[in-house]
Formats: sequence, structure tokens, C-alpha cells
Amino acid sequence: MANTTSAKKATRKIARRTAINKSRRTQMRGSVRLVEAAIQKGDRTAAVEAMKQAEPQLMRAAQRNIIHKNNASRKVSRLTAQIAKLAT
Repeated sequence: MANTTSAKKATRKIARRTAINKSRRTQMRGSVRLVEAAIQKGDRTAAVEAMKQAEPQLMRAAQRNIIHKNNASRKVSRLTAQIAKLAT
């Protein structure tokens, strides 16, 4: 348990940031799931539209240190590759 005033404040701050980050992470994962669902169905146009929403979400999460930037880039790359496979 925090004893000093600054430690107590830090604990409150961390709790606020955690709530915000959880919300952003959930939103990001949801957008990725929409892309994956469209890919599963084989619906290329829906997948492309969903990807237009998911890519900025992923990159924004990486910018805000919610996920690592390489993780975001890897997800975008793999999803884009799967969408490209649907074209053939």
C-alpha cells in the first residue's frame, strides 16, 4: 500500500490511465475482429472497409504505447496479406 502522498497520487493516476488504455485496447481488438470475420466469410469488400477502420486504430494504439509498434505493424501486414489472398 502506498504511504507517501506522491505514491498515492501515482496510484490514482495509474488507475485512470489503465481504464483509458483498456478501453482503447478493447476498441482496437474489436476492429481487428471485424476484419478477421470478413476474411473468414471470404467477403473482400467488407474486409477492405473494415481494414480502413482497423489500421488507424492499430497504429494509434502503437503510438500511445498500448501495444508495441512492431506488433501493430505485424498485425497490419498479416491482415493485409490475408485480404490480398482473397483477391485470387
